[in-house]
Amino acid sequence: SSGINAEWPLRPGGKLWVDQSGEIIVKEHTTGATARVKFHPYSYFSRETPRRVTGGVFSPEGSPRYSLKGTWDSAMSCGEVTGAAEGDNWETADYQTMWVKNPTLEESEKIYHFTTLACSLNEPEEGVAPTDSRNRPDQRLMENQNYPDANVMKVRLEEGQRTRRRVRESKIAAEGPSAKYEPRWFTKKLDEITGEEIWRFTDEYWECKETQAWERCPTIYLQEEEEEKEEGET
Repeated sequence: SSGINAEWPLRPGGKLWVDQSGEIIVKEHTTGATARVKFHPYSYFSRETPRRVTGGVFSPEGSPRYSLKGTWDSAMSCGEVTGAAEGDNWETADYQTMWVKNPTLEESEKIYHFTTLACSLNEPEEGVAPTDSRNRPDQRLMENQNYPDANVMKVRLEEGQRTRRRVRESKIAAEGPSAKYEPRWFTKKLDEITGEEIWRFTDEYWECKETQAWERCPTIYLQEEEEEKEEGET
């Protein structure tokens, strides 16, 4: 809805460590303004600041408006361009801090240096779809440090996935393309700006969550088998 189309042609790289290098171009199609952000590659033998980022925000005519600088793992600052010189040597007003990394969690070395967000991604939530990944039993067993049962459950889930795929492929072969699987919460559309095919969220998920109408969700986490197992144990 913002009208911004961002291109991210980067991927982690490096032989001995994870690094980011290359340029990101963000274009605002309504006005034509652009932002160019360069991730500088790091060398073990370089004196340059590791993980350095520089860039700028440009008007539709290509004139620099704001200068960007910082590092992608600590903080970024922005300064308004007051006078343009040759190349990227711009005169700027005082830089203002735009973003600062949140403090590291206490004893983060024991949790793989995860951030608060990363730690919260698998927290259970009431009322979500039965297909929500937080309901995946092997994942929950592993988080609870029950690794033997987690491995067994993982194998069972993956075999169930393969079985469903074989059934779906057989159905498509028998009935044709009309039997092809369709996503539950997304629909394929042509982007009005780029003309490319994109998957657009339908917002129906929130309606189903509010009414708890999950009939469209398939059984993928072996709920029936687990209920039978619990009945056998009792």
